[in-house]
Amino acid sequence: MSPEVDVVVVGGGPAGAVAALNLAPGRRLLLVERRERAVRVGESLLPAARRLLVDMGLFAAFEREGHAPWYGNTSCWGSDAVEELDFLRGPDGPGWHLDRARFETWLQCEAVARGARLVHAAADHVAPAGPGWRVVLRGPGGVLHLHARALIDAGGRCSPLSRRLGGGRSRDDRLVCGWLHGEGGGPGLTTLVAEPDGWWYSAPLPGERQVLAFHTDADLPAARDARDPVRLLARAADVPGLAPVLAGARFSAPPAAGLALAHGTVLAPPAGPGWAAVGDAALAFDPLASQGLFHALYTGLAAAEAMSRHLDGAPHALAEYAQQLDRVRAAYVRHRDDTYCREQRWPDRPFWARRHARAA
Repeated sequence: MSPEVDVVVVGGGPAGAVAALNLAPGRRLLLVERRERAVRVGESLLPAARRLLVDMGLFAAFEREGHAPWYGNTSCWGSDAVEELDFLRGPDGPGWHLDRARFETWLQCEAVARGARLVHAAADHVAPAGPGWRVVLRGPGGVLHLHARALIDAGGRCSPLSRRLGGGRSRDDRLVCGWLHGEGGGPGLTTLVAEPDGWWYSAPLPGERQVLAFHTDADLPAARDARDPVRLLARAADVPGLAPVLAGARFSAPPAAGLALAHGTVLAPPAGPGWAAVGDAALAFDPLASQGLFHALYTGLAAAEAMSRHLDGAPHALAEYAQQLDRVRAAYVRHRDDTYCREQRWPDRPFWARRHARAA
């Protein structure tokens, strides 16, 4: 007979680990992590995340992790003038530039400390089995067959589990991000600069490094520059608003570079009978929003609360979670469209014309 658990969380990133650590006390919970970590473009956590970490009893331990502070943004958006947004005068203080791998490991350890069992494996097979799910996990230790009362998909923007269970995924556009890491860098400020065919992002990284990233649409000629680090640097040199970034960090012969998908996506529905998606598996944001990690923490906590109610017999708990995500999506779309419409210097260039038309 297969072992019985209450919840299997597939994906050990921030969203999955947060769902696990909030559900683990009093529940039989399995956190499944494949241990395939990609090099990240750069990760920032909004100041408002402080409230979530406090609510979950994690903030004191998080502070001891010593992540770099994020004091605010500088931007050239809508004009050539440099604008500054200072977080220090906000209600939550500064945000953080994270060491993403260390942040994930810390959250997983917190989940284990609260009672979760961490398994390094992949979900090889999932199927309905009476009231619950039959799950087959395959990893270095062999094959594990078990029965779960509920499932949480934290597998990222591909939604590997939810798509098997009936979720359909759609994307907002064809945004991609060409990026590279350099040495050195300035204080804890993020830089945003718009240009005719997209926009640039730069921010400090742990270990005295800096990230430089260019966002454009995959089908535009500018995407050729995004795919090639040498061409990307040459393009950056022609953008006046990036001069302080290029002067403060060394990007020649970058040790890490790549091209990443950056388009927003949405899963419909993000939850169903006995399952829910969290983080990018449910809803992925355009990086312009800087909400990816905050959303991971928020949905991990919200899904844990909804799943706990579901396991206790509340018939509409997961449907209410799905409605909650619909409201998050609507607010995000309004903010995204308003931000892109602030930039009116190149209305006839395809990148901007597409976004203005979408907002209209």
